[in-house]
Amino acid sequence: MKVSVVNFAEEEVEIRSVRDRVFGEEQGVPNSINWDGHDGRCQHVVVRDGDGKVIGTGRLAPCGKIGRLSVLKKFRGRGVGGKLLARLLAIARASHLPEVFLHAQTKAVGFYEGEGFEVVGSPFFEAGIKHLRMSKRLKKNEDE
Repeated sequence: MKVSVVNFAEEEVEIRSVRDRVFGEEQGVPNSINWDGHDGRCQHVVVRDGDGKVIGTGRLAPCGKIGRLSVLKKFRGRGVGGKLLARLLAIARASHLPEVFLHAQTKAVGFYEGEGFEVVGSPFFEAGIKHLRMSKRLKKNEDE
């Protein structure tokens, strides 16, 4: 597996393929939420399999929000999400962000807690799915 920082415009077709399958087909997230118009302002990361096919993606907004972390079903549980998140955190540190945050689906809270995120606030619904806001303070010299 190879993790890469990519230009959204150049990789849009492959990013859309993963997000449409994960958020659209599997979770029923409306396109208006999945495709919110902010991708052009975000930094994107993808993971490719041995054949070069994008199997996971995620983004970091300038405000420090990590989002759209998605991995194709057959590749889950193999560390793909962790690789995506690690690269997004490295980008955030390089951008001198003091903190990052995300909206975690409740089923993914344990994953993010394992990566040092803490729950902030009460549960809320986004796209009909229960979420929690989570955040993580970044240290400049933290291992990447």
